[in-house]
Amino acid sequence: MTAIEVITKEDLSAFKKDLLTEIKLLLKPAQGESKKWLKSQEVRKLLSISPGTLQNLRINGTLRFTKIGSMMYYKLEDIHALLEGGFQ
Repeated sequence: MTAIEVITKEDLSAFKKDLLTEIKLLLKPAQGESKKWLKSQEVRKLLSISPGTLQNLRINGTLRFTKIGSMMYYKLEDIHALLEGGFQ
């Protein structure tokens, strides 16, 4: 015969907190490690460029991006390659 366990709202709430904590740890870069994807604002700050310049880099294909919903993300390795090769 199998024992039946009752799950309470408190159990679910505790599980939710634990799960969110684990997800945050997975998404947070490790110490000494940088993020792999940057948002537009972070890229503009890193490159010291205006929103229009960033848009031009996207339009002419100089800087690749991924759009998720209304947010645009850029690979850090692509930004490093851009910095090493210079703006074209």
